[in-house]
Amino acid sequence: MHEPSTKNKTAATWLAFIGGQLGLHRLYLFGLGDIWAWMHPIAAALGWWGVERVRMYGQDDQLAWFLIPLLGFTLAGTALTAIYYGLMPPEKWNAKHNPAAPEAAAGNTNWLTIGAIVFALLFGAISLMSSIAFSFQRYFEHQVAEARKISQ
Repeated sequence: MHEPSTKNKTAATWLAFIGGQLGLHRLYLFGLGDIWAWMHPIAAALGWWGVERVRMYGQDDQLAWFLIPLLGFTLAGTALTAIYYGLMPPEKWNAKHNPAAPEAAAGNTNWLTIGAIVFALLFGAISLMSSIAFSFQRYFEHQVAEARKISQ
């Protein structure tokens, strides 16, 4: 009978960091039938569409106000997932993703795993803070514009 292959924690961490928008980490860990793997590219595509709308219609496009933070939160979420995977203890990783091989070396943390965690922390913090700043900036600009309309 065919033995299932072990799932490497370092590979999953890098896939979450680099290919998180496309759901590559979910496809690697859970296969093609994972619905959440297919939701990642949809959310990311909507966010990139928001970026394109700003380029086409300017910063006053209200739909882009919603779509661009969706991209940022998707990026931050996948960076957080990479951090979660990378910091998971080997015993827990193997119990969850390699139950047939509880002592598999694939669940160990190494320097490549740490590198992915560091980059994910940096990139995730930047995308999260940028998304929050963009959202609040657009919200308050809209409030000021509406207040001006009322006061006139």
